[in-house]
Amino acid sequence: MTSLGLRLFILALFYVFTVYCRPTVVHLRNMDSFIRAVQQVEESNPGLSPLALVRALRRTAGHDDAMTIHFLGASSNLTDAEVLETAILNASSFSFFDKAIHHLVTDHGEERGVVLAPDGTTVALAPLLLGIESGLKSKMEETPADGIIPLTLGRTLGLSFLSLQDFPPSHRMGPNGCWDSVSHPKVFKLIRPATPATEAVINGGMDGAILGTDLSNLSASEQPQALSEILKGYYSFILHEGQGLDDVTSHISPRRREISRSILGALDLHSQVMATLALVWKLENTEWIALDTEVGMAVKDGLQAFVHKYLDCPQIIPRCQWGAKPYRGTPVPLSLPLQFLYVHHTYEPSSPCLSFAKCSKDMRAMQRFHQEDRGWSDIGYSFVVGSDGYVYEGRGWNHLGTHTRGHNDIGYGVSIIGNYTATLPSHHAMNLLRHSLARCAVDGGGLITNFTIHGHRQAVNYTTCPGDAFFSEIRGWEHFRE
Repeated sequence: MTSLGLRLFILALFYVFTVYCRPTVVHLRNMDSFIRAVQQVEESNPGLSPLALVRALRRTAGHDDAMTIHFLGASSNLTDAEVLETAILNASSFSFFDKAIHHLVTDHGEERGVVLAPDGTTVALAPLLLGIESGLKSKMEETPADGIIPLTLGRTLGLSFLSLQDFPPSHRMGPNGCWDSVSHPKVFKLIRPATPATEAVINGGMDGAILGTDLSNLSASEQPQALSEILKGYYSFILHEGQGLDDVTSHISPRRREISRSILGALDLHSQVMATLALVWKLENTEWIALDTEVGMAVKDGLQAFVHKYLDCPQIIPRCQWGAKPYRGTPVPLSLPLQFLYVHHTYEPSSPCLSFAKCSKDMRAMQRFHQEDRGWSDIGYSFVVGSDGYVYEGRGWNHLGTHTRGHNDIGYGVSIIGNYTATLPSHHAMNLLRHSLARCAVDGGGLITNFTIHGHRQAVNYTTCPGDAFFSEIRGWEHFRE
């Protein structure tokens, strides 16, 4: 046995001992825990390149399928030094990283290989890391970044569209789910049966495409940061008082959809997905499917639904994620489409919320006030917009709200958190309401095409809502009518 082989054998024995003989430790399934674990590996292996580390993580999770190898090479094709570093990684951290990265959905609807990001969204790590590895390989080896879109989104979307052709296009992707706890997340359960492209997989794919593209576009003089720093910069940001996302030009997770729209909009996405499917079938020697008209139409319909749901519509944080209490009684269904969009401000809470934690706390406070002090069945608004980059689900698309007395059954009530009597919400928050949410409602059948925007005060004469400053602003919006 060579010296290298002996050292690897000893490390393998150490791995068996550490994984199977140490006390069981329950790790929180959030992005911060994953970043800390990555940072520990980096600190214990000085000089470990981010490309070598992300390859090692791929090897740990067993993600060497034919298409990944086609674009990135086999994760075992490393130098002797990198093999040793990979063995050390496996020996000390294999169990954690394997469970954290390896994606699957159990028979009971639990989705694994996903983590809760600090912004409140759920991300699958496998497509995220494949995108990062694609970008690093392109940068470090000066090769084309051809694998970024196929490995992050193309394959997953294409296979979902084809495997679920009997489903409506919008149901060939998703669903989202709920964590057992947002403060100590351990179990993530989907709200309905999974497709290959769950919400977390699509989030991870978009993030991987964004970060991979950023890394591949680094100038010749720029060196990529450590993997932990790449992830921190994207996920562990802090928004400061002022204009929230208005002043942010860097790529961070709350801007996932708008950045993805910019990247993907520059591509012929239909051709990308069709080419990816052709490559999958070639590499896997699949002969029973041909790239015919029927396949092309399934991809076309699926991509239209994808663009609507994940690029045009804003990310909506579901009730379970912000900690909503149950509706009291039986929700009353709305008769869609509606004619009006009623704009509110919350007044109290009076300050914009700039983080998932603060916005969720504000949502719970408003629901408690509406249910306990006012005696309503639930939080009154249909949706609430935070200054953290997200829309929060209230009564939602399909249920009658309690937001605009005498008009609840003919319109949605949408509020922006804060008091806008003298100041305006951030431009980003207003655009979420004015453009993204409104367009999503029209395209999804919730609002008629020529819907009307009214401020709350126009329908109810005893209120100044949505504040003088904000009301003056919305009077210049398309669809506003006196």
